[in-house]
Amino acid sequence: MAGILDGKVALITGAGSGIGQATSRIFAREGAKLVLADVVEEGGNRTLKLVQDLGAQAIFVKCDGAQWSDVEAAVAKAVQTYGRLDCAYNNAGIEGKGGNTHECTEDNWNRVIAINLTGVWLCMKAEIAQMLKQGGGGAVVNTSSGAGLAGVRGMPAYVASKHGVAGLTRAAAIEYGRNGIRINAVCPGPIRTPMMGRLLHGRPDAEERFARSEPLKRLGEPEEIGEAVAWLCSDRASYVTGLPMPVDGGFMAT
Repeated sequence: MAGILDGKVALITGAGSGIGQATSRIFAREGAKLVLADVVEEGGNRTLKLVQDLGAQAIFVKCDGAQWSDVEAAVAKAVQTYGRLDCAYNNAGIEGKGGNTHECTEDNWNRVIAINLTGVWLCMKAEIAQMLKQGGGGAVVNTSSGAGLAGVRGMPAYVASKHGVAGLTRAAAIEYGRNGIRINAVCPGPIRTPMMGRLLHGRPDAEERFARSEPLKRLGEPEEIGEAVAWLCSDRASYVTGLPMPVDGGFMAT
């Protein structure tokens, strides 16, 4: 039985760990041809082996999403290898250093915005241009966050970047809907990833407090985000665009 992404060529950034790696495995299961991108070669190659073991056609490209030359090259490699680009998941991101707004350094602000927001814009710029060159049609999903829908204390650059991704997603969806290009975002709540592990480090009660704040009373798993991304990239979500979609255990409903 064909998967919901059968035959589609997909680019996934931040594919080397966490949500990106889980999403890559789900895309492989659903039949996509994969271009896996990450700035960390070791993690990217690890994901490459995982999806190849699942039978997927896949390549890895080293890519710093905040550098236009790297992004442009990754999209070009997808086209060179598979002839087209059908969908993309712009997922690469960092949390930056914690601290209230007046404590945030300019270096921290610039780095987080460059990777989390400018990087998403650069990826969209290259991906959408290729989809238009093909004659239109396609799907792009960006990683925003629950922190892109509501305020979170102690992470000003991260919150600003993720709100920016949600807004950029909405704006681009309006621009390219007439071309059949759907653009959405996922907004994860607290997910059991290496990033969350760093945030929880040294705070044994923090996971329990996160879980208590969710109607489902638990942290999410990376695969639960990946399933949402696969659906948004598939033809089953053909009438969905401009949506920053919470995948957060119901937190935004409280």
